[in-house]
Amino acid sequence: MAIEDTYKTITELSEGIYTEKRSKFIAIAIPVRSVEKIKGYIEQYQKKYYDARHVCYAYMLGHERKDFRANDNGEPSGTAGKPILGQINSNELTDILIIVVRYFGGIKLGTSGLIVAYKAAASEAIANATIIEKTVDEDITVSFEYPFMNDIMRIVKEEEPEILSQTFDMDCVMTLRIRKSAMPKMRARLEKVETARIIEEEDQEEVEI
Repeated sequence: MAIEDTYKTITELSEGIYTEKRSKFIAIAIPVRSVEKIKGYIEQYQKKYYDARHVCYAYMLGHERKDFRANDNGEPSGTAGKPILGQINSNELTDILIIVVRYFGGIKLGTSGLIVAYKAAASEAIANATIIEKTVDEDITVSFEYPFMNDIMRIVKEEEPEILSQTFDMDCVMTLRIRKSAMPKMRARLEKVETARIIEEEDQEEVEI
């Protein structure tokens, strides 16, 4: 079974605007990595657009795309947050927050009209964004005795991980980063080197204490 180790996100803030029956929908797509950041952006835009009728949003976090939320902010249930989230899903995006600000134009759009408007605004913001594909990476720390340096470095050269840190003494330690799908092979190769030992995360925590 193939390991899923890529995901799509946006690189920077982008905007989109949709108008319908004098109602104006301003969509802002923002790259985010945490709920704390999301809360900060929502507060920021609620203050910026304090005179708007609604400030609705949806977000998706994590490469597994399991952490998400949609908010209608007073619009009829399911007419704002859900269509915004639907656009995030249909574009297979994550680590993204989309806020849609609505200025009411005096004419009610109805449930179906609202869904179309919020969907279109979110879609416009995504269309104006730069979408990139990122890899899911994992880190591994290996300790080994100095005489086996060449064996370890041969693996590093052939597998091409990113070297995060390295300490060369009689006892050497290296921390490497490589994409998730390539980790099993590299780990197996490292474990075969004489004196090499993989330092698991819980062992590292004990050392730091």
